[in-house]
Amino acid sequence: MKYVSMGAQKVSAIGLGTWQFGEPGWGWGNELEYEEAQRIVQRALDLGVNFIDTAEAYGNGRSEEILGEVLQGRRQEVVIATKVSPPLWPGLVRRAAEKSLRRLGIDSVDLYQLHAPDYRAPIDQTMAALSELMDGGQVRQVGVSNFSLSEWRKAEDALGGPVVSNQVQYHLLERRIADSLLPHARQQGHTIIAWSPLAQGLLGGKYGPGNVPRDFRASFGIFNGNSLRRVPAVLEVLGDVGRNHGATTAQVALAWLVREPEVVVIPGARSVEQLEANVAAADLDLSPEEIQRIGDATKV
Repeated sequence: MKYVSMGAQKVSAIGLGTWQFGEPGWGWGNELEYEEAQRIVQRALDLGVNFIDTAEAYGNGRSEEILGEVLQGRRQEVVIATKVSPPLWPGLVRRAAEKSLRRLGIDSVDLYQLHAPDYRAPIDQTMAALSELMDGGQVRQVGVSNFSLSEWRKAEDALGGPVVSNQVQYHLLERRIADSLLPHARQQGHTIIAWSPLAQGLLGGKYGPGNVPRDFRASFGIFNGNSLRRVPAVLEVLGDVGRNHGATTAQVALAWLVREPEVVVIPGARSVEQLEANVAAADLDLSPEEIQRIGDATKV
């Protein structure tokens, strides 16, 4: 496993996203059960994955509860990240943090992230609440999610200390952050956490034009006409590169992202086999020519 710095902590470049835990929209209770979630997390830790991301919004808190139950006895092996959703008024942020800690069964969360900007709550008040949580030991590091470059900078100014990460949509069909957020992260020694790094399955080759998922993924914008039109040519290139390494298109897509030391990916998994395939991408070394070819094929 490859590890990178996230502020004061070392985290695996391939993490585990747990949006699917406890969330019926992802097939919880049908395609994914508690026992399989337990096997996925335990196997992830055994393979060296030490960064696991959740949020209070996932499954209405159930994802945090499941993760807390599964991690009993192995807390010291993992960097736990969770998120607080707007509204981000100070009192609400403090109470949300306390509730997340109870659900996770921990005293301190390693990375506490603002899930999205809140244009009603002044950022200085929100960050003051996070500073209090850090002073009290309930939060070790602060991050944001879905923030623009200017919003990220304002959050850091308001905190008066490092906002070590920004969790954003970043995959081969959505590369715009490479022109703004990624250079900033590189300059400041911060981290980009890529959510949906496989475009919610589109880069794995399972879906395409005329074949989109029949769950709530269709409402999140990735399965739009532009992406569906572009993906066949992208998959052709990923497939060619993958054959040189005995790798899948999904593994090549992940490897291309984590070649940058500022990038951590958090793909979800519905099975141990899917998890193992994702983790193997950390050991896939793409040549400069392959990196260039993939980059050229995915430019907009």
